[in-house]
Amino acid sequence: MIEIKEKLEQLLLKTQKPARYIGGELGSVVKDKSKVDVRFAFCFPDIYDVGMSHLGMKILYGLKNAVPNYWCERVFMPEKDFEALMRENDIPLYALESLDPIRDFDFIGFTLQYELSFTNVLEMLDLAGLPVYAKDRKELTPIVVGGGPCVCNPEPIADFFDLFILGEGEEVNLELMRLYEKMKPLSPTKEEFLREAAKIEGIYVPRFYDVDYNDDGTVKSITPNVPEAKERITKRVIPDFDHAYYPDSFVVPFTQIVHDRVVVEVLRGCIRGCRFCQAGFIYRPFREKSIGTIAGETRTLCEQTGYEEVSLSSLSTSDHTKITELLTSLSDYTDKENINLSLPSLRIDTMSKEIVDRIAAVRKSGLTFAPEAGTQRLRDVINKNITEDEIIRTCRLAFAEGYQTVKLYFMLGLPEETDEDIAGIAELAQKVVDLYYETPKEQRGKSVQVSVSASTFVPKPFTPFEFEPQATPEEIKRKQGFLLDNIKSKKIRISYHQQRVSVLEGILARGDRRLSKVIYTAWSKGCTLDSWDEHFRFDLWQEAFDECGTDTAFYANRRRGYDEVMPWSHLDYMISRRFLVNENKKAHEAKTTRNCAEGCSGCGIKKECGGVYCG
Repeated sequence: MIEIKEKLEQLLLKTQKPARYIGGELGSVVKDKSKVDVRFAFCFPDIYDVGMSHLGMKILYGLKNAVPNYWCERVFMPEKDFEALMRENDIPLYALESLDPIRDFDFIGFTLQYELSFTNVLEMLDLAGLPVYAKDRKELTPIVVGGGPCVCNPEPIADFFDLFILGEGEEVNLELMRLYEKMKPLSPTKEEFLREAAKIEGIYVPRFYDVDYNDDGTVKSITPNVPEAKERITKRVIPDFDHAYYPDSFVVPFTQIVHDRVVVEVLRGCIRGCRFCQAGFIYRPFREKSIGTIAGETRTLCEQTGYEEVSLSSLSTSDHTKITELLTSLSDYTDKENINLSLPSLRIDTMSKEIVDRIAAVRKSGLTFAPEAGTQRLRDVINKNITEDEIIRTCRLAFAEGYQTVKLYFMLGLPEETDEDIAGIAELAQKVVDLYYETPKEQRGKSVQVSVSASTFVPKPFTPFEFEPQATPEEIKRKQGFLLDNIKSKKIRISYHQQRVSVLEGILARGDRRLSKVIYTAWSKGCTLDSWDEHFRFDLWQEAFDECGTDTAFYANRRRGYDEVMPWSHLDYMISRRFLVNENKKAHEAKTTRNCAEGCSGCGIKKECGGVYCG
């Protein structure tokens, strides 16, 4: 620690935002190492500004540190400038609380939020002075663990990890650490420990499974090769979400981060069933916290951190069954303390005047909605279940409250999409502009700006669209140009995502273990921080695909058969294959499916999960 600290003192002024690399923030946990039995390096494979905004890290950091003899510390991917300084000065990747090298920890855990962070995992392991391939790490420790949404198909990075945690981590993380604490005095081999770990529900040890392939390149079978490995690994679910662990303090950074505020999780899961949305399926069942729990956590965290803004976190905040009562209860506290109440993730069809009034009381900078498609037919294809009338009604409410900006999210390249659907995006945006000028002058603001974000659709595992081909970069470029040609008003601003970023995301999202060689090759060529435009090098990725003899169209642009063995077929996220197939068929017929609040549609979530609508 002393050596690293001395080197850091000489180097910090040579890097941008040195506060990212020093630790010591308010709320960080420092323990006496002599009283600690298990050390866990919680790695976020992106820069500090992003990772410190992540709620999952805050929850698991507090959870593990609540155990007196466990110590969880934070680790982030350094920016390019500081990464170079670390290598030049022989500084290994270290944890912020102790400044100790993470190679000396018992566990190194990565939260995998986004496929384009995969090369960052390799970079961080290499910076730590560790072999990146799991087979080359012979000693018991450190045990490299992965969790997060990308673990619903971890196969492209399976060769780099010792084990993965499927689903929600609040219980299983402690079970894994307790197992290690119990076995540690026995000096087990890594193989012996992993065999015992594989018995824990929700833990997947990839080396205990053999993958065979058909002549056409598709997966033939995925077979356990040790007795302890289950045929299917089922994700973990926290049934009593209202009483689940939630931290009573957050680490407060010295520097500004992406989401610099208190975050309170109000519900988990989603009732909607949008066919493109992976989070809406893998986080099921739908569970919500009581008003009392939410209010208590809000008050405690605001008082502890000193933040003057609190954000209610969920996939769809306005789907809380008591949303109006909740806002009334929270505003009694936030208004009194001059704390801003932020409500992201609002659904157009659940917006009421009360909710709009509540938001307007805080700020009128703009509202964001996600119609996703420009025509009702295509919204029915994707099961968005909102109508143009609901969009117009909500925008009318907003303009009457003085809002001047509206942001609309759409996707290009959806299944069954036609040019008419793309033109519909421009037409809908124009209707919103026209609606503004229909609002009485005494109610509306000075001017209007409608921002249209058109991202590229990426098929994901455990969704009804996991079978669909992804549009090629050339197709997306044409669609983007067609949309731009249909925009007639200067009041409408268009933004796009890079097509090639989405292509790579799609390849990695539905890939198999053979892609580990591609990822390793791309990383060896210098690909890191791929999610940042200034660092993304698709030319190097293409070189990696070519050198490895990988056909990108096989992973991105072909339709999967309903009976095809997927790379993730041995992982159980409680969504039945029959349901996904039926939903895919209904999509191609433009037929919708009701949401969970209206009645069960048989997605497969088991009743014992304790969901609000499936209990």
